[in-house]
Amino acid sequence: MATQTKLVNAEQALVSRSAYVDRDVYDLELERIFARTWLYLCHESEIPNPGDFFTTTMGEDPVIVIRDSSGKVNAFINSCRHRGMKVCRADQGNAASFTCAYHGWTYGNDGKLIGVPNFQDAYFEQLDMEQWGLVPVAQVDSYRGLIFGNFDPKTMSLADYLGDMAFYLDTFLDRREGGSEVVPGIQKWIIPCNWKFAADNFCGDNYHVQTTHLSPIITGFMGSSDRIDIPAGRTATTENGHGIGIFPQGLINFPEPELTAYMNEVAVEKLQRHGPVKGNIWPVNGTVFPNFSYVLLEPMSTIRVWHPRGPNAIEIWSWAIVDKVAPPSIKSLLAAYCVRGQAGPAATFEQDDGENWNQCTESSRGHFVKTLPFNYEMGQGHEHRDEDLPGMIADMPNENNQRNFYRAWHDLMTREEPPESELRPDP
Repeated sequence: MATQTKLVNAEQALVSRSAYVDRDVYDLELERIFARTWLYLCHESEIPNPGDFFTTTMGEDPVIVIRDSSGKVNAFINSCRHRGMKVCRADQGNAASFTCAYHGWTYGNDGKLIGVPNFQDAYFEQLDMEQWGLVPVAQVDSYRGLIFGNFDPKTMSLADYLGDMAFYLDTFLDRREGGSEVVPGIQKWIIPCNWKFAADNFCGDNYHVQTTHLSPIITGFMGSSDRIDIPAGRTATTENGHGIGIFPQGLINFPEPELTAYMNEVAVEKLQRHGPVKGNIWPVNGTVFPNFSYVLLEPMSTIRVWHPRGPNAIEIWSWAIVDKVAPPSIKSLLAAYCVRGQAGPAATFEQDDGENWNQCTESSRGHFVKTLPFNYEMGQGHEHRDEDLPGMIADMPNENNQRNFYRAWHDLMTREEPPESELRPDP
C-alpha cells in the first residue's frame, strides 16, 4: 500500500484513497494527529459548577473533563492506573470523587489518588499515592466557551493554533452579549465512513449542495428562511488546516414571527459589537482541524465532533448551540430546527451527507480502486488575499479549503514522531 509520504500530491491536488481506508494510515493518525493537535472536549456550559464532569474521547482515548472543587477545568485519561477500567462510566454529572468499579481505587475530582483498598495490610503503605493519580491531558484551554485539550505538552497554545480562525468563530459564538451555550442533550450516532470525509465536507464543501441537498431545497425546506440580496459566498482558509465558508449576513424571514424578530435583532447587535466587516459575516460552515466542525444554516446552528472509530467508522456527536441570552421560547425553536435539519441521524441534511460519506468509504476499499486518487483541484491557483478578511480567500465553489486541510494532514503525518516519553504527560 502507499506510504504516508505518497498519500497527498499537493502540486496536482490529489489525495490517495488509501488515506481513508487503510488501517496502518489510521493508526498513524492516532499517533501523529490526534495525539498532537488541539481536540474539542465540551462546552463550558456543560460543566458550569465545581464537581461537574463530562466524558468524551480524544481520538480513541477515553477522557473525563472535570471542573474540580476549586473551579479549575482539567481533563484526565478515563482509565484507572491499576488495571485500566474506566473510573467514570456516566456521560456527565457531578462528583467529588470517582471510584473504579473493578478494584475500588478512588480518585478525587482533581485527579489525585485518594483511596486504595487494603492500603495498610496488602500494600503495607508502600504504594506511592502521589505517583498513581489519573493521567492528565497535558494542555486544556478554552475559546468562547469551547474547551479543547492537547496531549502534547510542547505544542503551540490554543490561541496560536486557532490563529485567524478565531476571527470567524467570533461571528457565531460571540454575536450577542454573554456569548453562547449548548442546548442540553447530545445527538450521537455512528456512520460507516472515514472521519476525514465529514471534516473536509464541513470545512467548506460548497460544491455538493446543489446536488446532494437538491431535494430539501426544491421541497421548500431551505425556504424556511428567505435571505434578501445575498451575493455569492466565499471560503477562507487559515493556518493549521482550518477552513470556513462565509456569506454576508443579509435579512431573514421565518414562518415564526418571533423567530424573525429575534434573528434580525441578533444581526443588528452583531454589527454593533463587531463592526461593518466582522459583524456582517454569516459563517455557514467550518472545521477546526482535525475533527471539530459547525454549521450555521440559520436558524440551524450546530457544533459537532467526528470521533474516529477505526478507519471506516465515525461516531458523530452533535449539539444545538444558541445565544445564551436568547429567550427560552427561541432556544426551543432553534433546537427543533436543528433536530429536523442538521443535528441528528434523522435530520434532513444529515441523511444526505451520511449516505455520501458511507458510499465514498465503501467504494474505496478495493485493491484496484485504491490506485485512483481523489481530485481536489477546483479553483487551484485562484485563491487570493483580502484586505478586510484574514486567511486565504476564494470565491465559491472551490476546493481551496480541502487542499489546505490535506496539506496540514500531510505535514503532521510525515513529521517524525517524537519519543513517546516526550508526548506522555507526567503522572
